[in-house]
Amino acid sequence: MKKAILLLVVGAMLGWAVFEFVNSSDKDEALNTSEYENANIGEKAIESNEVGIRKGQLAPDFELKTLDGETVRLSDYKGQRVMLNFWATWCPPCRAEMPDMQKFQEKKDVKILAVNLSETESDPRNVQKFIDELNLTLTVPLDDESAVSNEYQVMAYPTTYMIDANGRIQFVTLGALNYDFMVQQFEMMQ
Repeated sequence: MKKAILLLVVGAMLGWAVFEFVNSSDKDEALNTSEYENANIGEKAIESNEVGIRKGQLAPDFELKTLDGETVRLSDYKGQRVMLNFWATWCPPCRAEMPDMQKFQEKKDVKILAVNLSETESDPRNVQKFIDELNLTLTVPLDDESAVSNEYQVMAYPTTYMIDANGRIQFVTLGALNYDFMVQQFEMMQ
C-alpha cells in the first residue's frame, strides 16, 4: 500500500514537472514570435473611450478594501501605469510570479494592484500569511465577493492586465509572467 501511494505521488510530481517544462518552453518560444502577443484579449489595441476589458478600452474602475483596511480604486492611479493582477494563495503559478512582481514594482515606475480572489480562499488569514512569507509590499485589494473578477471576466489564475497612464488596457494575459516579460510589456506602454 505504501509503495502504491509513493508511486502515485512520484508519478504526479513527474507529471507536474513535464507540464511545467512544456508550458515554460511554449511560452519562451511564443515570446520569440508574435504568438504570445496574439493571446491577448483583443488582437490590436484600438483606442476607444468605451469602458471594457479589451485591449485599447478604458479599464473598468472598481473599489475594494486592502489587507490594511484601506479603500483602493483603480481610478486613484490615473496618470500612473498599473499592473492589475488577479491571484489566489492556493494557485502555484500565482506563487511563482509574485517575487517577480515585487521586483518589477521595485525597479520600474509601475503600481501593482494584486487583487486577491478572497472568495476562493479556504481561510482569509492565508492571504496575510502568504504576503508575509514572500515579503511582499504590493497593494493587495481583497475581492471578497468576486465582483471585480467577474467584471474583468477572470477565468484562470493568475490573470494580468497592463494599464497605461490614461487608464487604457494595453496588455492582457492568462497565466504567470516572469520579470523580463513584465518589463517588455511595460516598456511597450506609453
